[in-house]
Amino acid sequence: MCQEVRQKCACGQAEVQFHLRDNIMTPEVIDHIYCPNCSTQNNVDGNRSINDNGWVISYDMEIAHMFAITKLKIDPAIVNPEFIFDGGYATWREMYPGETKDISRERDQIIATKDADPQGYLEKIRSWNVERIERLKLAGWRKALQA
Repeated sequence: MCQEVRQKCACGQAEVQFHLRDNIMTPEVIDHIYCPNCSTQNNVDGNRSINDNGWVISYDMEIAHMFAITKLKIDPAIVNPEFIFDGGYATWREMYPGETKDISRERDQIIATKDADPQGYLEKIRSWNVERIERLKLAGWRKALQA
């Protein structure tokens, strides 16, 4: 079972959904979130934070280390922001913030061609997700690079 968390960025302009894998970490492990607009305006500690295409997640490493010991039964020294994010313990619910809206928009554009070009529609719908993941990889989104 996974827990989903919503949190606003420091400037309040964006809300992001997080996924907490197997409820190992709690929402409190996410100390701050900075969108691309506010990430450049804040002093971000690289030992506590991860940058994913301008979005910065700052973790409470004391809480993360406590969960490493109590729930994961691992040495807290190996728990860093990359471990937390890439391991899915406190990461985007999507591949990147706003992906669900983008997927819906792209899918609707493809579906709109169904009646006018049924064959083209089938070809496009088959290749769409693979091409989308490649675009995300080229853009450097961490979760896409692991896909």
